[in-house]
Amino acid sequence: MSTLSLRRVLPAILLVGVAAGAGYWLGSTDPHSTKEAASADATPKQRTPLYYRNPMGLPDTSPVPKKDPMGMDYVPVFADDEKSADGVTGEVVVSSEKVQMLGVRTEAVSRRMLERQIRAAARIEADERRTYAISPKFEGYIERLHVNAVGQAVRKGQALFEAYSPELLSAQSEYAIAAEGVRALEESSAETQTGMRRLAESSLARLRNWDVSDDQIRSLAGSGAVRRTLTFRSPATGIVTEKRALQGMRFMPGDPLYQVSDLSTVWVMADLFEQDIGLVRPGAHVSVTANAYPEQTFGGTVSFIYPTVNTDTRTTPVRIELPNRSGLLKPGMYADVTLTVAGRAPVLTVPSSAILDSGTRRVVLVERSPGRFEPREVTLGARAGDRTEVLRGLRDGEPVVVAANFLIDAESNLKAALGSFGQAPHEEAQAAGTRRTSGHQAQGRLERMDSSAAVVTINHGPVDSLGWPAMSMDFKLANPAVTKDVRSGDLIAFEFVERAAGEWVVTSMKRRTASAPAQPSPEHASHDRH
Repeated sequence: MSTLSLRRVLPAILLVGVAAGAGYWLGSTDPHSTKEAASADATPKQRTPLYYRNPMGLPDTSPVPKKDPMGMDYVPVFADDEKSADGVTGEVVVSSEKVQMLGVRTEAVSRRMLERQIRAAARIEADERRTYAISPKFEGYIERLHVNAVGQAVRKGQALFEAYSPELLSAQSEYAIAAEGVRALEESSAETQTGMRRLAESSLARLRNWDVSDDQIRSLAGSGAVRRTLTFRSPATGIVTEKRALQGMRFMPGDPLYQVSDLSTVWVMADLFEQDIGLVRPGAHVSVTANAYPEQTFGGTVSFIYPTVNTDTRTTPVRIELPNRSGLLKPGMYADVTLTVAGRAPVLTVPSSAILDSGTRRVVLVERSPGRFEPREVTLGARAGDRTEVLRGLRDGEPVVVAANFLIDAESNLKAALGSFGQAPHEEAQAAGTRRTSGHQAQGRLERMDSSAAVVTINHGPVDSLGWPAMSMDFKLANPAVTKDVRSGDLIAFEFVERAAGEWVVTSMKRRTASAPAQPSPEHASHDRH
């Protein structure tokens, strides 16, 4: 480098050095200082937990750190955990392993034509339009009975009884004389023939009004022989349901001596509740099951809806016509009626198993993402079969939990999540300190396992959290996988919850050795820590 070039560059180098030195002393361009500042900016801020939840997923929270009866630390829950990515609060978070163990299954909310089923008690009666009474229209005596028992089957035209009547004999004689007179006066004057013909017609009308058959009348007119008795025949094929006729008895005009019912078609009289009448229409198909034949289903149609309501039972009779060609259905039988009523338009529905009903509110678990569930309060409508109409609270296509939702309730902090509907998370955390856990721990011996019924029999020791003494009792299994590591006869430590009143469900079970120390109950452990 030339001397001239060196003279030009040297002042610039000195100037840069002075600036760097000044910056060093001012602390503005020190590389170490810059790294420390960047490191300070990158340090995350300290988060404060809202509360601490049970590490085993039991519905137990604490406002301060603590350990469970097995020595595991409670898991802190921060504000970020209480809010999902789209800002939804009160989510339930369950690990993927526990979701798989519980057998959680979801189904999308869908619109369907909801078919509602109406069930009612009914009784079988004879068709009143196919019931006939046999009542003589003259006074007489019963000479002979051809059918002499109630319940006897008869055919149309079959002889029932023979009756003797002086009036009948007199009427037959008058007609025979008049008929003979008409034939004898064929060559007489027109006026004489007309008078005799009118007398014969009057006698004939009298016999017909007394139900004398045309064959008997023709025989009487031809031969003139008067029959002493008149045979009464069945007007239809059916069953004799009433019989008052006795051999030799006297009867008066209008006495009902027999009643014959045609049972080829019967009536089923169902009593429908007042709120269901508006859904039923004449012609609707009905399924009928008789108590005498529970394995058979008979099909009929609604023929008439009575215009009155029973003020005592608030029910309305509905008449159903039912074919009975086999004769199995008999008047007086009891039956169960099922009417399927189709909806007018598709409605939003969910499986009924998806609903958690506490009595005061109905909640479903909506799957926001794998392992994250949002409890959603819903308003329900009609229920048909295994599906229920949803009026408010859900949208079409949202996935809801339809299996193991009650186990998510027991195994997760669902009660705390539901509390977000009515109070802030920190208020729920404060209240959790005084809430008693619904999960219980015990030890004992596994006596029997019934995998098909998901039931185990355990001879357990005292359960202090419930005040139970040592006993042997049956428990239901939350999932068959709970018993995968144990066998009958093993000493075990297990946890269980109360799913419903008097229904105890084992959520976890582990084998223990005879020398293992007994685990303290939840209440005793709480006293030791405090």
